[in-house]
Amino acid sequence: MIDLRNYTAKEVLGDGTAVIIRAIAPEDRTSVLEAFKVLDREAVYRRFFSPKKELTDSELKQLTDVDFANVVALVATTTTSEGEMLIAGGRYAVDDAESPRSAELAFLTGEAYRGRGVASLLLKHLKRLAEAAGVRQFEAEVLAENRSMLSVFKRSGLPMQQSRDSNVIHVTLSLREKQ
Repeated sequence: MIDLRNYTAKEVLGDGTAVIIRAIAPEDRTSVLEAFKVLDREAVYRRFFSPKKELTDSELKQLTDVDFANVVALVATTTTSEGEMLIAGGRYAVDDAESPRSAELAFLTGEAYRGRGVASLLLKHLKRLAEAAGVRQFEAEVLAENRSMLSVFKRSGLPMQQSRDSNVIHVTLSLREKQ
């Protein structure tokens, strides 16, 4: 059995940057706020589907205080001269706790780390944890203009289906890998 609240893994990005993928914790509130403050408007819009200048206390609590049963949230951090820096986050939320077959998936990556493989690493770890919990598929709503996130899903190696409704693409990833 995986200890989700204490989950941690060391990884290296393609450019050699060492990162830690770990479970988010309530103690990450300050780091999440700091990371959110430096996000560009486009990243915030792509994640929340609306402009947002700051997180409310309720949103911050929802992001950092998860139960690891219905919601599993991981962060990616790296070490800088100033200490640990949160660079990305990914999470899934189970649609039905009684029968966790499907889970909604979401990611957010800081501008300086986009395109460097962080979301792919988070997806890899979330997949591992979801499979252990009995989740059979991930679902995500992605703005059609968010080609980078769609590319992460396509490169994941997971069977993918997609449908479009206006400017939103609904993605379904089967957690059974291609044979």
